[in-house]
Amino acid sequence: MKARAFADRALDAVALLALAVWLGGYATLGAVVAPLVFGRIPAPYSGDAMSAVFRRFDTVAIACAVIALLVEAARAALRVRPIVKLDLARASFIGCAAAVAIYVGTVVSPHIEQLHNDGAVRGSGPAGLELDAVHHTAEALAKLELTLLLASLTLYAFRPSRDPSPSA
Repeated sequence: MKARAFADRALDAVALLALAVWLGGYATLGAVVAPLVFGRIPAPYSGDAMSAVFRRFDTVAIACAVIALLVEAARAALRVRPIVKLDLARASFIGCAAAVAIYVGTVVSPHIEQLHNDGAVRGSGPAGLELDAVHHTAEALAKLELTLLLASLTLYAFRPSRDPSPSA
């Protein structure tokens, strides 16, 4: 196997792993962890716990985003095969998901955490209404991020063959 082809496969593996950790982590937190924590731990401790969990995961998501973007840049630099529209779409989806992850990790999650630290309770008083609104924003952004990640992963299935020569 040529060095560039091997590098292309290695980049695929790294990108798919980063996207899987990112997508799987978000899905697990949203579908499993958050409902259990909020269902079993009383407020305000449940909010405090989930704030800490999401702040920690924000770091993981941003790291995965950086890795996935670096892979896209490396793949473009290697030029093992021509860059096609699907490659551009995948890179764009990853770039948009990365922007969302960075925004959530640097703006939305800290805002939620600060509201919890200040004693806000969802739906109770002005701070609670603000917390509810910011939480809804976080949920909407998470759904957008998950959709972009699913689209990115799906586009891997439609990549052109690694071997541009016809099969014998």
